Amino acid sequence: MCRNIKTLANFEPPATEDEIRASALQFVRKLSGTTNPSHANEDVFNAAVNDVTVIARRLIDSLAIKAPPRNRETEARKARERAAKRFG
Repeated sequence: MCRNIKTLANFEPPATEDEIRASALQFVRKLSGTTNPSHANEDVFNAAVNDVTVIARRLIDSLAIKAPPRNRETEARKARERAAKRFG
């Protein structure tokens, strides 16, 4: 359920709005315990996703990080290697 919640800070190029929104959606799904809200809860669910997206963007943009930016391809390769060891 939380596969899209990943580290988004300190990458070059920076995290996209789509990446941040995907993480926010997974976060709200996890908190609410549902992947598809009922019609009665759809508006509040979508409002929560929007709010979390805005807050996440503010957080990522505000972090003071002294380390050099990470490379997306390198991090993806490392993740694939970890998955291969884990799931072999």
